[in-house]
Amino acid sequence: MSPTATTTYTLTATNAAGSATATAKVTIASAGGPLTITTTTCPGGTQGTAYEGCTIVASGGTPPYTYSIYVYVPNPNTSALYSPLPEGMSLDASTGDITSSLIGGQGTYIPQLIVTDSTNAQATQQITFAINGSNAFLASIFPSTSIFHHRVDAATTNLPVDTSPAAPMYSGYLSASVKPFFGDEYANFPNGIPAIEVPSNQPNVAVSTTLYQSYFTSGPIPPNAPVEGTSYSTGDRHVLVYLEAGGGNKPELYEMWQGIYEDGPWTDSSNAQWPDVTSNNLTAQGMGTSDAAGLPVGPLLANADEVIGTGTPSAPNGTIQHPIRFTLNHIVNYWVWPATETAGVGSCTSANGSTIPTESQISQSAPPASCTMSGPAGEVYRLKASVATPSCASTSPQAAILITAFRNYGIILADNGDSGGLIGTPDARWNNNDLECITNLTLGDFEPVNVSSLIVSNDSGATSH
Repeated sequence: MSPTATTTYTLTATNAAGSATATAKVTIASAGGPLTITTTTCPGGTQGTAYEGCTIVASGGTPPYTYSIYVYVPNPNTSALYSPLPEGMSLDASTGDITSSLIGGQGTYIPQLIVTDSTNAQATQQITFAINGSNAFLASIFPSTSIFHHRVDAATTNLPVDTSPAAPMYSGYLSASVKPFFGDEYANFPNGIPAIEVPSNQPNVAVSTTLYQSYFTSGPIPPNAPVEGTSYSTGDRHVLVYLEAGGGNKPELYEMWQGIYEDGPWTDSSNAQWPDVTSNNLTAQGMGTSDAAGLPVGPLLANADEVIGTGTPSAPNGTIQHPIRFTLNHIVNYWVWPATETAGVGSCTSANGSTIPTESQISQSAPPASCTMSGPAGEVYRLKASVATPSCASTSPQAAILITAFRNYGIILADNGDSGGLIGTPDARWNNNDLECITNLTLGDFEPVNVSSLIVSNDSGATSH
């Protein structure tokens, strides 16, 4: 007998006294040795460009091989262990080639690659795909006269502290550290809210909204648009798309919350549109957007392009010229300009003792008399001039640029979430250890800013000076 595969044999021995039988398992080792994936690294890439390619190579086992990637099956009780490939990249099951004509994703993805041989034996290997973002366009959204690009530091603007009882963050949150909810990667996934720029002739596809407000039922949302947390996420899954100007049309911003790509059309739980981001128009009061404050998400994200500037990730020379969106565990159930919506708790009373209707706008120039909760959607908070820059900033250049932005442009309350969560884009160029420096600041180091003197119109983000 010359077995070629592992099997169990029944053996019979016979002599003059009789016979006896027994079974024995014969294990046959492959002539090529154990099945393994020998590829351990693949090149990185840049969002919006073609991928140079990578081939997953296996050895051992019994060819031919089939290549695949760990796929997460949604389960409310467990989270995905490994990411998918970056959006826009694909794996050839028969050759192991990973290719992309146009990378959509950004940040660092660490999927698990799987090879299966002809006997169904498998081997696995985690491989890192580090994708640089291409988000310089975010800085051009809205005019330079917008509140979203206006300095708020007292030294250059003389904008006063907002003394409204609604303005301060709730005292129980002040000890929370400011923490970056963005960076290179976290737990094998890109960390942050991604965004993508598409050409003016990007085809529209159907978009179906299942829960809240909808500004559009079709939009230029490409199949390779990156999703916050990737398609394996069960969280917010923001999808942000900037449509370039062209064909007589102005540049536009499309944003979705809980976006899911369904092999052609997209679905979301809410969406918002700014059809001309060269204007200062805000969304309609009370209609909402893809965040609780009715604000745009994209132009308020910290992104690596603006921080790095013309420098390098380790020696950045850029600036952030906008407030950075952040979250509190709970916000009060009102908003202030430039926000247009809220989703909060608590209530405020007017000077005559009557309760101000919740889920409405309140004024910084004519503030409530008292409130049971504080921290309204849209409130801008600046790092106090009296607060020293943490010493770690001298060796954390990315964090140093963020801290300068805290002083000059502040942070803007955009949504409910972990208190002190600062939101930015995922990007392989972020240095997570560098960003950690900002956790030396607490929310108590910030003060609310009264920007009411800048208002030109309640429905416009334009500033008067």
